[in-house]
Amino acid sequence: MKRGLIVIVAIVAVIAIIGGSLISTYNNLVDKQANVENKEAEIQVYLQRRADLIPNLVNTVKAYAEHEEGVYTALAEARAKLNSASNTEEFNEANESFEWALSRLLVVVENYPELQADKNFIALQDQLEGTENRIATARKDYNDAATDYNATIKKFPNVIFAGILGFEEAVLYEALDTSQFAPIVNFD
Repeated sequence: MKRGLIVIVAIVAVIAIIGGSLISTYNNLVDKQANVENKEAEIQVYLQRRADLIPNLVNTVKAYAEHEEGVYTALAEARAKLNSASNTEEFNEANESFEWALSRLLVVVENYPELQADKNFIALQDQLEGTENRIATARKDYNDAATDYNATIKKFPNVIFAGILGFEEAVLYEALDTSQFAPIVNFD
């Protein structure tokens, strides 16, 4: 009888240890996944801030460069894509279009020295620059959190529990191929 009781206690202890380990692992993975989601939301907030600044910047530029309609149209379309994106891949794709259109606008600005001296334009450009810096920092923070999370779900024994519990790798923000080249703007 004593031997049977010892075996039952040992089995219960092993189950309790495994259960505690599973609960601890699950809670750790949930915390890391929530951190990744928080960092991604932060990027989206800054992307939205930038998208909200652009119409003011465009209106200021329009006052000086009325014949640059193609640039304004491209920015409006890119902004709409960015606002309708619903996941990281869509945000990356929409952001690529947005950054390309924005760089075209900045090329237009270079052709109007009087615009570059306008107080409203300077203020908007400063806000945009600050927002771009925040976006870069937020992307770095997101990638750091995502890398930590991804490494955690790949480590043993987490890899077993993560697979069973449905934890998937987070997608990292990467520089897009087109970001390596300056846009070509033709005013013909």
